[in-house]
Amino acid sequence: MTTPTVRRSNQSGQSQEPERANSLMLASRRFAAWAAEITLVVTSGLIPFGIGVYVDSRSDLNRVPLNPVLVTTERAIARPLALPVSYGIRNVAWPTNFLWTIALLAPVTLSWWQLYLLAKTGSTIPKRWLGIRVVNEQGAPPGLGAVVIREGVGRWTVPVSIAYLLWRYSFAFPNLGLFTFLAVLMVLGEAIALPSRQGGRRALHDRLAGTYSIDATRPSSLLANRQPQSVGDSDQPAEEWQEGEELAAAAPTKTPRLWRRIQQNPNLTLFGVGLTSMTAVLATLIGTQVYIQVQQSQRATKQINGQQFLELVKQLSPDSGATTEQRQSAILALGGVKDPQSIQFLADLLVKETNPSLVDTIQQALTSVGPKAIPELKNKNQFLVSELESLSSGASPERELRQGRLQRNQRTINKILSVYSGKIEGVDLSRIQLGQSGTPSSSLFNLVLDGIDLSGVKLKSANLNQANLKGARFRGIGEDGRWDTFDDVMADLSQAQLQQANLTDANLSRVMMNRTDLSRATLNRANLSNARLYEARLNSTQLVGADLRNALLEQASLTGADLGDAKLNEANLYAARLGRVSAIGTQLSFANLTNTDWEGADLSGAYLDRANLSNANLSATRLTGAVLRSAQMENANLQNADLSLADLRGANVAGANFQGTILAPSKQDPADQFVQTPDLGSVSAVVQGVDFSQAKNLDPKQLAYICTQGGIHPRCP
Repeated sequence: MTTPTVRRSNQSGQSQEPERANSLMLASRRFAAWAAEITLVVTSGLIPFGIGVYVDSRSDLNRVPLNPVLVTTERAIARPLALPVSYGIRNVAWPTNFLWTIALLAPVTLSWWQLYLLAKTGSTIPKRWLGIRVVNEQGAPPGLGAVVIREGVGRWTVPVSIAYLLWRYSFAFPNLGLFTFLAVLMVLGEAIALPSRQGGRRALHDRLAGTYSIDATRPSSLLANRQPQSVGDSDQPAEEWQEGEELAAAAPTKTPRLWRRIQQNPNLTLFGVGLTSMTAVLATLIGTQVYIQVQQSQRATKQINGQQFLELVKQLSPDSGATTEQRQSAILALGGVKDPQSIQFLADLLVKETNPSLVDTIQQALTSVGPKAIPELKNKNQFLVSELESLSSGASPERELRQGRLQRNQRTINKILSVYSGKIEGVDLSRIQLGQSGTPSSSLFNLVLDGIDLSGVKLKSANLNQANLKGARFRGIGEDGRWDTFDDVMADLSQAQLQQANLTDANLSRVMMNRTDLSRATLNRANLSNARLYEARLNSTQLVGADLRNALLEQASLTGADLGDAKLNEANLYAARLGRVSAIGTQLSFANLTNTDWEGADLSGAYLDRANLSNANLSATRLTGAVLRSAQMENANLQNADLSLADLRGANVAGANFQGTILAPSKQDPADQFVQTPDLGSVSAVVQGVDFSQAKNLDPKQLAYICTQGGIHPRCP
């Protein structure tokens, strides 16, 4: 009896090593299959997305608005991840629209296809290749419901939600890189298989869904553990595994533990149901009483305010006999009531009153009301403007009367905006008249909001001509207290009129200014990074030292503007009009300048490295000392342009028109102090290695210069 016992013990010890090896191999294959599934899904989206980005940056195709589905998806993703969203009109090349739609739909379609295969067969294609199968407790494919719980809830929702909560309420917010790291860490941690009481090792997602990941290339150890067998039964034939699987498939499903407890304790269950019902009824009664009390209190307050309003109005009637001081006290009291009818009465009284002291008191009362008075004042403003427009132009007593009323209205709005700086988010001033329609005059109203916080104010189509908005802030942080997140508060200046306005040092970052008229405005050193200026008018605008990085200026008009030392890195100026622009020392690195018109512009010393100047009109421009390294200049028009001392190394000039272009350097004019010769070691470096084989209209003098300075052309010796 001793010898068999020892032999069995040795066999048992030897069998543990293969089991451990098989377990490690199974875990490795499970991870490889999961990685392959994720790679397929991610690649199906990244490939069309990347092609779409390339086409959008390089193509000269027609541009169309971004697909609304893509816009909605972008905002839905941006909100929880605290990413800033590009609001307003956004045009892309039409193939890009199509490709990005595919990039959105392809991963979703592929994911559901893999879930369907997993539900019906127990394996996706990567799992099938690597011999992995997912089964339920009966050894059959898990079904769609279990698969959704396994993959959607267990594998992704639970770990990613934990990672999101840790990230959102920690110092790491809004660093997206740290959230990605936490999410990957949680997903990998959730996938770690832990020993289970039923035998084998199971991850959390398998436990939640009641599934098992088994080796499809060998009999299931899970099913084998469920069959009665002796310790020494090591020669079990393979056919018995199939019989065991059939028996397991026919086994009845276990009764849920919660249902068993309910059956075993009916009295306790009945007590719990009764207690819950009583609590719900009591909460309903209390809530009803609170609601009734609130309504009664509001009605009582409204009645008191109504009575007080009537008494004050009587004092302000012409036949009341009240003194000026008494009238002033009544007006201030009306401002303290802050009732809608009081605000309306004060707004009407403001435009009708002629006594200067009473007018000042009315303005003071409306200012004490605050932003709540803005809607009524806006209505009066628009009514007075329509009255003025209906009158014939020219000086007349009736026109002067209406003009005076409008100015009183405008000054009151100006005071409220100044006093409540930073507390006027959401105030709607769309289509309001707060600017001048003609030339400046001392008799006209001038909006002055220097350094005022106008974050979140709606100024769409508003007239703010000649307004003084120096240092004003049109963007603020949201509730999270951090910049560049989804809840940043931004004003809307789309289609607004800001001609000759002073916006020096103003913060307009990410502000929507589509089709806004900023002609002859002053925006020196203004922050316009990521601003939306689609089809905006910036003719003769001063933008010296302004920050326009990543700004959207597609089809904008900047004719005659001064962009000296401005930063336009990575800005999108597709089809913008920039004739006669002064862009001395301007930074345009990586900018999209496709189809732009620069005729007669001065780009001396400008940085255009890696900019896209395809099909750009650069005729008669001055590019002396400009940096054009690795710029895309396909089919650019360089007729009569001055490229002396410009650095063209790595530029693509295929199809570019060089008729009359100045390539050879000339003596530097001492008066041009702003032009600095780049430190290239020698002048020959400006075209060294540049391929002029497909350039157009090169004359013999230009060819001689190219060949002697290291350029490439078939006619070079």
